[in-house]
Amino acid sequence: MDKTISTRGIVRLVSFGIAIFGTLLAVNIMYMSRLETANRAIEYGYMRALSDLSYSADNISTTLTKGLYSASPEMMETLSAKLINDSSAAKAALAQLPTGDEVLENTNKFLSQVGNYAMALSKKAAGGEKLSDEEYENLKKLSEFSQQLCDDMWELESRVSTGTLTLNKVVSGAESGNVSDTPAVTDGFKSLEEGFDSYPTLIYDGPFSDHILEKEPLMTKNQPEVSREQALAKASAASGVPAESLKDSEYQESGKMPSYGFTADGVDVTVTKNGGYLCYMLKSRNIEKSSLSAQDALTKAKEYMLRLGIENMESNYYECYNNVCTINFNYVKDDVSVYTDLIKISVALDNGEILGFDGRGYLVNHTERAFPEPALTMSEAKEKLSPLLRVENCKKALIPSDGLSETLTYEFSCLADSGKRVLVYINVLTGEEEKILILIESESGVLTV
Repeated sequence: MDKTISTRGIVRLVSFGIAIFGTLLAVNIMYMSRLETANRAIEYGYMRALSDLSYSADNISTTLTKGLYSASPEMMETLSAKLINDSSAAKAALAQLPTGDEVLENTNKFLSQVGNYAMALSKKAAGGEKLSDEEYENLKKLSEFSQQLCDDMWELESRVSTGTLTLNKVVSGAESGNVSDTPAVTDGFKSLEEGFDSYPTLIYDGPFSDHILEKEPLMTKNQPEVSREQALAKASAASGVPAESLKDSEYQESGKMPSYGFTADGVDVTVTKNGGYLCYMLKSRNIEKSSLSAQDALTKAKEYMLRLGIENMESNYYECYNNVCTINFNYVKDDVSVYTDLIKISVALDNGEILGFDGRGYLVNHTERAFPEPALTMSEAKEKLSPLLRVENCKKALIPSDGLSETLTYEFSCLADSGKRVLVYINVLTGEEEKILILIESESGVLTV
């Protein structure tokens, strides 16, 4: 009996021990899991702050550069207000990163200088005063420094996103005192090779594309509604897919531009219900090589538009990426580039197939227009430009303005003393600077910021 009780006691003791060990193991696993989750949350927080800082630094660099080429108090006041906002956002993002005190101090000092200087320029501009030569020189210095900061930040973000630098290790190393063995957030603050890598993705929509879908479509207005069969025939002709292979898509647009949606394997097409216009077409396939040039793609895109009955279009901006060339077109009337009437076409560079068509900007904005007679000549408008710009070309351009209206301008294509290409838009009626854009040109395309 005693022996039996002793055996049972041992069994219970072992069972209790296993249970306790299992409980401790489970608790430890839960603790480690929660710790890992917390560490991931902290790391994601750092990564978001770093992304915000990179984005703000990029905005500051671009706005400072535009400030160099501004010649009117009104435009400078607008740019100064943006600089104040972006420098504040950059400082807030920087405060969330585990940086060393010295670096935090230096970078904060620069961001504060940008904000304070922008505020001073804004006050001067509000009084109708133009910038002096010294103030332009100060802007130039700030612009050069901001570009360096911008390049360094995008390089740093790249290192974090690829895992070569983990921001959590910076914190743990600092807390343990092993600073010498710990990667610093400032590692990688060095010049990145010149090119597009330090810029955010701009794609190819042209400088005014964000205005295209903000109003009621003009081309479909008062147009008769077409049947599904008529729309299907249009979708088949536009995509090159037999009508019997196209099925109704789950996506049927019912907003400002009601459309029929059709789909097939790797193909999506929409046709407006009113008027039966091709609205959107997209084909998806793997393209392994480029056999055609950007000029070849432009020819294919123009041929495609003519088949659709679309004429009087000119190309301005394009980008070639992953063996696909996407080109932005705008309407032209009476030698005026109408930047509100936009069409975007993507061409495969292996065989010239049309992979994408986006005509929403054209459908929304295209209409018959009567342009106002300019109140000042092109030569008079040229006198409004910054002395730091050399005009290479000029034409009339219709651009969107606040309130979804349109403004006729002179578009001056200029070369700055820094080598940058700049577009400046001067109102033909008032002589005011309406817009300043910076052209970015590379082997892959022509974009604007």
